[in-house]
Amino acid sequence: MDSECLVRAYKSLGQVEQAFRCIKGLNIRIRPIYHRSDDHVRAHIFLCMLSYYLEWHMRRLLEPVLFEEEGLTANRWQRDPVAKAKPSEKAVQKKSIKQTEEGWPVHSFSSLMADLATRCKNHCRAGEEKNSIHFVTLTEPSPFQKHVYSLLKVVPH
Repeated sequence: MDSECLVRAYKSLGQVEQAFRCIKGLNIRIRPIYHRSDDHVRAHIFLCMLSYYLEWHMRRLLEPVLFEEEGLTANRWQRDPVAKAKPSEKAVQKKSIKQTEEGWPVHSFSSLMADLATRCKNHCRAGEEKNSIHFVTLTEPSPFQKHVYSLLKVVPH
């Protein structure tokens, strides 16, 4: 391994540490484990790792509306590994005006998940007892939520 690759690999340890903080911390909460059998503990840890993997992919797809540098993973392997990293002009602008170039609001990952969680599925009942009817309604996604779903390549129902 040449010296540049070695420095890049060493600096990527920060990403591994961040992943462990995410798994052990507030996002995924690998602990406490209330399972007693080895198979259940393994399944619990597997699901936590799968959850982190899903979150990692979501963060990559949602970079345009997050306070994160777009294309950072690819840029890490292109730029000088020793020089201090400088944010792109686009990232600086996103952070200063808290909007994307298209005018969408910029979020942290947790605030974006909270925004998406405002959609509701309502179980309704009209009438009384024998004459009542039951139906389900879904709230319409906001234009911003539709944009986020399109970034995730998800079709809302």
